[in-house]
Amino acid sequence: MSEQKNQIDEYRRSFLGKGAALAGLATLAPGVILHTVARAKPADEAITGKVRWGFLIDANKCAENCDACVRACDEENGITKFGRPETDAQWIRKVTLRNKQTNHTINLPMMCQHCAHPPCVDVCPTGASFKRADGIVLVDKHICIGCRYCMMACPYKARSFIHETVTDQNPDVPRGKGTVESCTLCVHRVDRGETPACAEACAKTVEGPAILFGDLNDPNSEISKRLASEPSTAVRADFRLDPGVRYQGI
Repeated sequence: MSEQKNQIDEYRRSFLGKGAALAGLATLAPGVILHTVARAKPADEAITGKVRWGFLIDANKCAENCDACVRACDEENGITKFGRPETDAQWIRKVTLRNKQTNHTINLPMMCQHCAHPPCVDVCPTGASFKRADGIVLVDKHICIGCRYCMMACPYKARSFIHETVTDQNPDVPRGKGTVESCTLCVHRVDRGETPACAEACAKTVEGPAILFGDLNDPNSEISKRLASEPSTAVRADFRLDPGVRYQGI
């Protein structure tokens, strides 16, 4: 039992970038194949709670016919569409909200909200769903058993189950048939000091940047200044999950 626990701990350290880098193919279970690679961030550079990464999304700047964020996410993370909306992996999706009284509609991107108190983590029986010290919620593919409890617990419908064999993967983004996945805030880019793909693509659109990425814990960051000076909303704030994604204009 102790040997098994040590092995799982080693897997988690590797996924977090604190252990030795892995490469090649790892067979997890029948039909589940995972690519694993070294992180670009030095393994001895600790992840701390001083930072909390998040998004501020302005729905007023999100055009109905724009899907730049969705396309950028799919391309960056190697997500292939099979024409089956009910089962296709979808890390970020466009949602239309309509006021029933006025018929006024707004559009906004919806993804994992990277909650401070994530229910997906609470219900996971293996610890595969976990939250990093910097607030990013992830799935450790090495120990995910595909039970999908996290999918049922997520109030944002933000997680997907991989039904198909995954090919042509981005080596920075491990995926595997029979496991659950969701937006990672492009953690591989964040750990290199880069911006998530959706925010980068959104900034290049005609409407202007609707997705602002930054450190919610830094009072001098642009996102913190905006949140302090302008009204914003957390989706389903009544659940008291403290999402790391906030919205304006809804």
